[in-house]
Amino acid sequence: MKKIIFIHLLNDYSGSPKVLAQVIKACQKNNYEAELYTGQNESGFLSNLTDKHYFYFYKRFENKYLTLITYSVSQISLFFKLLKYKNQDVIFYINTLLPFGAALAGKLLNKPVYYHIHEISLQPVVLKHFLRFIAQKTADKIIFVSQSVQQSETFLNKKQSVVFNALNDDFLSIASNHQYQWKQNGLFNVLMVCSLKAYKGIFEFIEIAKQCQKHNNICFTLILNANSAEIDVYFSKLEIPNNLRLISRQTDVIPYYQQSSLLLNLSRIDEWIETFGLTLIEAMAFGIPVIAPPVGGPTEIVTENKEGYLISSYETEKIANKILLLANDETLCLRLSSQARIRAKHFNQTTFENAILKVMCE
Repeated sequence: MKKIIFIHLLNDYSGSPKVLAQVIKACQKNNYEAELYTGQNESGFLSNLTDKHYFYFYKRFENKYLTLITYSVSQISLFFKLLKYKNQDVIFYINTLLPFGAALAGKLLNKPVYYHIHEISLQPVVLKHFLRFIAQKTADKIIFVSQSVQQSETFLNKKQSVVFNALNDDFLSIASNHQYQWKQNGLFNVLMVCSLKAYKGIFEFIEIAKQCQKHNNICFTLILNANSAEIDVYFSKLEIPNNLRLISRQTDVIPYYQQSSLLLNLSRIDEWIETFGLTLIEAMAFGIPVIAPPVGGPTEIVTENKEGYLISSYETEKIANKILLLANDETLCLRLSSQARIRAKHFNQTTFENAILKVMCE
């Protein structure tokens, strides 16, 4: 079997499509034919990967009920589009739990259905239960991005594997050649990269910046997966401290890593459990110490006081104090930096590709 139909909901510059892009490239390198289905015709990590990239209807709205309706319609559309593979020898590779229309089509056509599960904090809860039910009934193999996801979302009587996300060789090469600097131009630079969602800890990041505002040697950068207009509307009624920069969606975040002293991941532990934390290993590859949530995937990446610290985003004062400590202790930062770089090398492209191909061949 040499053809794989990859299915994803929204092609953007977030973590799950980035990982799927790595999966597709690994399969193409090993002579699998790849076809790709995504909702909407938008640019992202999945763009220009294969000549056979098809689109199905999907549109997001500010109103969550309208989004749920269009999401349901999108899956009906996807289901019927995939029926054309009835007489072809293919695998349906579904990225995240969301594209359930593909799972139903695969089951109806008696095609192997593989799930790559990234998320556990889906809302509303009834939707998550429904998607888990579909996966339980249709999946032949399930890949989890971390052990914590497997423990939380394990399925009965299914072939299940944990494949940690990875950094590609080009990224690791650039990161390895970067000389970490505790401060640049006298400034300790604190970075966070995330979606434009409150549960990602955006407001906590702003609060931490405010708490550090009187320290002129500390600055904050928040890169959001949104365009400038969306950011302007979102923050229009908020006071943004003068030590914080808001940056719109970036296709290349490497220059920001190269300028950073510390990376934060502030996902709220009661609203959005990080299943892995791709920005953590990206930053660590550049030798950047990190502060991350004390639950979920980050606990499999970061060891307390080794590559950084594990602190709940709700403990803003504790995080602010830790930033002040690091901004005044070069020796401590360099120790964390050295350990971070070593740890990041465990998440390399070769290990990732071998694990993915093992799943395909079993």
